[in-house]
Amino acid sequence: MDETDADDAADTLCAGVITIASDRDLEKDAAGETVNDLLEADGHEVTVREHVKSDHDTVQSIVSRLLDRDDVDIVITAGATGVEPGDITIEAVEPLLEKELAAFSELVTVLGYERVGTAVVGTRTLAGVADGTPVFCLPGHVDATRLALEEIVLAEASTLVERAGYEASDADEEPTDANGAEPADGGA
Repeated sequence: MDETDADDAADTLCAGVITIASDRDLEKDAAGETVNDLLEADGHEVTVREHVKSDHDTVQSIVSRLLDRDDVDIVITAGATGVEPGDITIEAVEPLLEKELAAFSELVTVLGYERVGTAVVGTRTLAGVADGTPVFCLPGHVDATRLALEEIVLAEASTLVERAGYEASDADEEPTDANGAEPADGGA
């Protein structure tokens, strides 16, 4: 394997993908297919793909289980993030996060507003890090899922995985951004 192949392998992420919806199943899961297809098109692997009904404890348990796996670098959920009574993903995942990435929701809102106007007000998203693993909770609407993945998640996922897994014992290898520059905050 030459150096380019080694670099490509290092940038390949293994994802755990969970879609949450009570009105469809894995076979009719357009949002999950979108996540799967975009990850694979970007050179990543979907290690686990599950579909569950909108149940707080089930969603929290499955996300927690994925966080414990050694073959999952990033967790992505799609669905049950709106304002309807059964939309529980944000409430189920948020307690698992050690660090929230607040800018993610803000960026999704800005990008969504450019596309759909004020209808974006009913869209909720969440991103953060749990057990050194980035977690993204996306809407179940295919266009919103695609927007968040193409414009934000895929662009930043490898860097976030690297930074989230950075430990103080790695002091001689400080994390850098996608262009190789050190973070403006010095990695703090």
